[in-house]
Amino acid sequence: MADPEARIYDAAAVKKLALHVSAVSLAVNIVLSLLKLAAGIVASSGAMVSDAVHSASDVFSTLMVMFGVSMSAKAEDADHPYGHERMECVTALLLALLLFATGLGIGVSGVKNVSLALAGKLAAPGMLALIAAALSIAVKEWMFHYTKRAAKRTNSGALMADAWHHRSDALSSIGSFVGVLGARLGWPVLDPVAALIICLFILKVAYDIAMDAFDKMVDHACAPEVVARIRELIFATHGVETLDDLKTRRFGNKSYVDIEIGVDPTLSVVAAHDIAEDLHHRIEQNLPEVKHCMVHINPNLAGHPEVLGAEQEKQQ
Repeated sequence: MADPEARIYDAAAVKKLALHVSAVSLAVNIVLSLLKLAAGIVASSGAMVSDAVHSASDVFSTLMVMFGVSMSAKAEDADHPYGHERMECVTALLLALLLFATGLGIGVSGVKNVSLALAGKLAAPGMLALIAAALSIAVKEWMFHYTKRAAKRTNSGALMADAWHHRSDALSSIGSFVGVLGARLGWPVLDPVAALIICLFILKVAYDIAMDAFDKMVDHACAPEVVARIRELIFATHGVETLDDLKTRRFGNKSYVDIEIGVDPTLSVVAAHDIAEDLHHRIEQNLPEVKHCMVHINPNLAGHPEVLGAEQEKQQ
């Protein structure tokens, strides 16, 4: 039986899982937004109406994720010979901006409501708003874990951004719950104070998502443990005498590797090519996240003094 937590690297499988998760997310967000809007209107809760608008923003973010995942899964073409993986990074950046705007909106609303609460102008909402907030917390927290698990399996920055958008909605609903409960117990100021705390958390998450997307777009090196594993595979390859250079770069949810190795300078071109080919396949088979590995062969003259001496004599 396949491991339900195992990482997926096949582009078609990644796209299928990501679109399935996004479709579920889309349906849940639409239903939840309508329920919270109705509860906010019936219970006269401004906080719940704002929370409904926040949930509605998740519908837009999920549509963006579906677009980004579909585009990034497209095969290489003449205009994009390296593929379209970075489209997912663009989507993650847009979602980070949306998340930032959401957090900022919650913060601005919280500051205004603090003033209203201190002035005694915040009315206590009805019990229906409290029930809707509790339901939203449970549903959105489940959506966060559901989407985050899929994001880890597909190494999708866009899905991870969408997962944290679900978490921001859950936190927003916690703020609404605390605020509604506090207002009903006689402490209306708890609502805006909770909103301000949630605002700071959401802004931090937006920053982390944006930085991760930037790293994938500016050819940031692979993680140290990945580089260490590549070095192990290089020196485990028969015929490799030296590692002259190693460069890695992240490209969306994939990676590229460029290697220069030194081999016996007396080998034939065919034999040296076989070593490079062996290393090339070894890297790509053991590290599925590597989309392509380029291996360049250098003659290891320093390791063969007799050949180096002969070459120096020819130059004189």
